[in-house]
Amino acid sequence: MKPNNFINETETLSLKDYLNIIRLNLFPILLITLTTLTFSIIYAVTARNIYTSSASVKISQAKSNILEAPFFMESSGFGNDRIIANEIEVLKNYDFREGVAIALIDSFKKYNDPDRFAILLQSSESGVPPQLITLPRLTERLASVTIEQKRGLDIVQIKAESPSAWEASLIANTYASVYFNYDLEFNRNQLTIIRNFLEDQRKDKLNELNASEDILKSYQQQGGIIVLEEQASQLVGQLSQFESQKGMAEIELMASDKTLRKLKEELEKQDPEATAYIESFSSESYLKTLQNEIAKLELSRDLVTQNNKSGSNLQLIEDYNRKINNLKEKLNEKITVYKAGALASTPAEIKVALQKIIDEDIRNSSLRITIQQLGIIIAELEKKFNILPGTAIELARLQRKMQSLEKLYVLVEEKYQEAVINEQSQAGKVIVVENARPSDTHSKPNRILIIMIGLVMGLGVSVGYVFMKNYFDNTVKTPEDIQKRGENVLAWIPQIESQVTANGQNEFEFIVAKRPDSIPSEAFRALRTRIQFTRVDSNSFKTLLITSSAPSEGKTMISGNLAGSIAQAGKKTIIVDCDLRKPRMHNFFKTNRFPGVVDYLFGQTTFEEIVRQSEIPDLHFITAGTIPPNPSEILGSDKMREFLEMLKGKYDLVIIDSPPIIAVSDSEILSQFVDATMLVVSANTTELELMEKALGIIKKEGINFIGIVLNNFVYKSTYGSYYKYYYYYTRPKKVEGPKLPGSVNS
Repeated sequence: MKPNNFINETETLSLKDYLNIIRLNLFPILLITLTTLTFSIIYAVTARNIYTSSASVKISQAKSNILEAPFFMESSGFGNDRIIANEIEVLKNYDFREGVAIALIDSFKKYNDPDRFAILLQSSESGVPPQLITLPRLTERLASVTIEQKRGLDIVQIKAESPSAWEASLIANTYASVYFNYDLEFNRNQLTIIRNFLEDQRKDKLNELNASEDILKSYQQQGGIIVLEEQASQLVGQLSQFESQKGMAEIELMASDKTLRKLKEELEKQDPEATAYIESFSSESYLKTLQNEIAKLELSRDLVTQNNKSGSNLQLIEDYNRKINNLKEKLNEKITVYKAGALASTPAEIKVALQKIIDEDIRNSSLRITIQQLGIIIAELEKKFNILPGTAIELARLQRKMQSLEKLYVLVEEKYQEAVINEQSQAGKVIVVENARPSDTHSKPNRILIIMIGLVMGLGVSVGYVFMKNYFDNTVKTPEDIQKRGENVLAWIPQIESQVTANGQNEFEFIVAKRPDSIPSEAFRALRTRIQFTRVDSNSFKTLLITSSAPSEGKTMISGNLAGSIAQAGKKTIIVDCDLRKPRMHNFFKTNRFPGVVDYLFGQTTFEEIVRQSEIPDLHFITAGTIPPNPSEILGSDKMREFLEMLKGKYDLVIIDSPPIIAVSDSEILSQFVDATMLVVSANTTELELMEKALGIIKKEGINFIGIVLNNFVYKSTYGSYYKYYYYYTRPKKVEGPKLPGSVNS
């Protein structure tokens, strides 16, 4: 007797096991695969064609205008991946998409051709023409537009998809156009602010100049024409010149303050820490000293130039220019050092903004120093102006104001024209390098790919389903499942081909009698041989109990065919139906249930009346008879023991068909009266846990257990070579005449 070593841990499957699982489940695999493939084919055939169009834009370094300040230095590395990634995020945000949606709705109204559109239309009831989609929904739909950078290039591709090829190209081109205008407006923003400011100043100064001219004219008409002396006229000219310069510098300072404040606000949003460096740079005393000296020398040079009518001070003017140039070189060197320090570790996306702030801050500081120095010169000239004769001072004052306003207006006009040119000449960093065109062929769906994916997915899902089912299936499948638990497998019986008659019975259930040349019949002969060799002394082995762990596992069929096989070997055999709850032996032999063993034990019939002859000469059988209310008490009675002893004396082997051992205690009782017990399990039906529980009951009672028979085992799919070789050696020769239905004759 082998020990009962139950194996609870997970077993490792070999490649052969996996292939076997697939072979056993070919039908569900094919069914699931074909179903998935069918759906994929239907989808591929009925799917709507989608067209793709793409527009390309190049994002380059922002270019300065043609009148840019000399201190402005172009930034490097603008077109790197990080900057372009930021621009792509701008293109994807909701506000930008909303602007594109507005432009597309305008285009829809312009073309007024709904047949050309699909994305811009919303589905409607049948018979009602599709309507234009709402702005929020169109904005959401535009999120499907693909925006990506071409690898290694500063080019961004804008791809749009639509069932209409023309609409796809329209969406891509509108995206590119809106982005171009947005970028151009953004880059001109600062210049537009300056231009608007100078335009307002230009109008104001023109009005002031006209008013001053009217006052001077009125004064001259009332007091007569008075001509100033040459010295007074020269003084008025100098004052008006410097006052106009100061006024222009103040206007430029106001514009610079606005620009600087705007630039710092933008920089603060991007990098708050960068503004601290700007403040320290602005307070650098050495820079202020150089700027102050330059401003003094320039004003002194201008004074000498105004008084140099005879041309005698040209050398002095050259000396001033030389000193001014030397100071400017030192200033530029210092500024370059500070810029290098500020831009060395600055991220590329804020480098341009930081550089503009530095340049504007230098210009702002220079303007303040110039205004301060001009104020000093004007104050000195006013001292001389105030000592003019009384008759001339009022005319001089009016002429001074008019000339100052006139010169200031000329300067403002010049700056305004420069600002207009700057604004118009400012180019954006976005260039549309390729416009989208309607595609002649659709990009989606790829019907062949969909079908291939459906096929692969079907195979994957079906195989996965089969393996998952096998993983959670805890039934006995092969003899190895039993042997791995340390149990002896007496034989495995293949599935018997069924042919049900009109009364619902299987005509070939008694297979050893009906088809003795079949594979199942040979399996029963093998079982007979192994049972005979389980004991050396065959005389001590007279009674065999056959039970199962649960109903419907085929123990009655196993009992009947085993008995028939033993009888065919020349041994006098009898089989007794002791399943007194659900007897079936009478159906197996196609006879009546009465009288039977119960009737004999109650003394209602004789032994000769209950013993019946089967179609095999040495095989007799006894049916159950009347179903009693207390089967366990009857089977455990002394009469039953005496009855079995009597049968042992009359027959070589007594086979007892008993109920399932887990369901009732009948089999446990009978096992105490017999020489050996055999357990029947059904492949793909009996759960391993139930089999182990049945084995536990059998071995706990000290029963002489000889092994397990595996019923309904599929030879052909599992042990193909066994089936092939057995079929080769056992098939009968061809004979003329009709064949037995369901036979294996070839």
